[in-house]
Amino acid sequence: MPKASSDAKPADSRLKRKGAAVGRKQTKKAAKDPNKPKRPPSAFFVFMADFREEFKKENPNNKSVAAVGKACGSKWKEMSDAEKAPYVAKAAKKKEEYEKTLRAYTNGLASGKEEEESDKSKSEVNDEDDDDEEDDDE
Repeated sequence: MPKASSDAKPADSRLKRKGAAVGRKQTKKAAKDPNKPKRPPSAFFVFMADFREEFKKENPNNKSVAAVGKACGSKWKEMSDAEKAPYVAKAAKKKEEYEKTLRAYTNGLASGKEEEESDKSKSEVNDEDDDDEEDDDE
């Protein structure tokens, strides 16, 4: 059995962060807005919410999330398009609601930015007025 060579590099130098290649700059991700509406669930996820309740009633001792997911997936694959139709309709309705709230959210952001700019200019004007009043008092 050969001995480890003395010129072996320490483990720290061999382990590099994922995506940290030489010569690349890491970019920061934009912060997520907590007020932004969440995306609507697909028809499968609408079905899964209903299926999960039924599955828990039938199998109260099962604590495995994977088992629920596998059972749900196999049931979804076995279903015909006619059986999936109510879930597809619910998903479409949720998608329409999401699009409405997203439009309202984006319109609110656009108007909110304009208001912020005007507020800043008002505060700057007020600061200048305050400075002038202080000069008059002296």
